[in-house]
Amino acid sequence: MNIDYIVSLLITAAALILAIVIHESAHALVAYLLGDKTARSRGRVSLNPLNHIDPFGTVILPLLMLAAGGPVFAFAKPVPVYLNNLKHPKRDEVLVALAGPASNLLLACLAALLVHLLLGYSYSTPVGLIGSSYIVNFLFTFLTVNLSLAFFNLIPLPPLDGSSILVPFLRGRALQTYYEIQRYAMPILIIVLYLLPTVLHIDLVDIYFRFTYYPVANALLSFAIGA
Repeated sequence: MNIDYIVSLLITAAALILAIVIHESAHALVAYLLGDKTARSRGRVSLNPLNHIDPFGTVILPLLMLAAGGPVFAFAKPVPVYLNNLKHPKRDEVLVALAGPASNLLLACLAALLVHLLLGYSYSTPVGLIGSSYIVNFLFTFLTVNLSLAFFNLIPLPPLDGSSILVPFLRGRALQTYYEIQRYAMPILIIVLYLLPTVLHIDLVDIYFRFTYYPVANALLSFAIGA
């Protein structure tokens, strides 16, 4: 197996795990700040991956998807949030849900800034350029992984954060219909991620990313390399 491929795989795995851990910690921290201590009492405000990793969702499922050659989707253990403990349940549910994607957007911006600074330093010192190549590679990967995680999680299907953001704004029949759809969330995700692109050549996630992920990624990458 090509050593560069192995290194790339390890970098991607490290970036993904770190992004997921911070994402979940952000949910738990905001819930705690808004009145619900449940997640914090269970050790979820932590950068320890073992406190967040779900054996199937974080390890087995991404490996299966990687082997299948399709998009890679991963998730951690859900952060327990009891809405009645929150100071303003309807408002705070949205804030807790937004905390995860917001943390990933901030991390992506931080990665772009670090690359911008590091490349400027490396170009002025050739030795620094050689020594920083793996760091820059990780930061580029970390940037794109965080943006992907942020925007993908905003899709309004459980277990994604977008569902918690959408539900407080639904009423009556619309809310009932949405809860009915929730029961089929995982099959819907599989259809959207794999069957539609493969069978009908319709990639809904790519269409969605064209208006969300790609413009932001291009802007951050252009800033990072000083273009």
